[in-house]
Amino acid sequence: MLLVVSLVIAYLIGSISFSYLITKKIKKIDIRKVGSGNAGATNTMRVLGTGPAAGVLLLDVAKGIIVVLIARWFGLSDWGVALSGLLAIVGHDFPVYFGFKGGKGVATTIGVFFMIMPLYALIAGIAAIVVIALTRYVSVGSLLFLLLTPVLGGIMGDFSAGMLFVSFLITALSFFQHRTNLYRLFHGKENKIGSKKMQV
Repeated sequence: MLLVVSLVIAYLIGSISFSYLITKKIKKIDIRKVGSGNAGATNTMRVLGTGPAAGVLLLDVAKGIIVVLIARWFGLSDWGVALSGLLAIVGHDFPVYFGFKGGKGVATTIGVFFMIMPLYALIAGIAAIVVIALTRYVSVGSLLFLLLTPVLGGIMGDFSAGMLFVSFLITALSFFQHRTNLYRLFHGKENKIGSKKMQV
């Protein structure tokens, strides 16, 4: 029963779209109809600038942290905690409050992964930052982080099979949400940081 409650709470918290709310408040526009159409920190930066984007990023990361803390407070197993994190990401991607059209869940996933696999998320995060700095592709760095964290956890960590399974489900969802980025990467059309047509 506590697992179900945790999952519902996680989804509802994840469904809070800070990029939508902040952009609507400042510019009176729907962020999903401008820029890349993605309700996330990167598109917020393109539409509103660095300051609001940083705020959105931190708030979206906080969603992942909060739901994990709630799940642990309920005393759930590690896979139940990870599943709660997954539901927060699902909420971000498909928010009930905003017609089920949200973002790609990277920031919320960062919050979840840093809570359930802190060391491996840190290593993957550093690698992702280096890749972004070298290539100027945010999507490549994001996808590297999303894949490398559970891979390192599976190889070097001591996690249950259930938690690893859920972690890879999180990665699979993230790759699905980045399918247009993958298409553009494979066809050499992905935009880099600084590009006027940047879409992430």
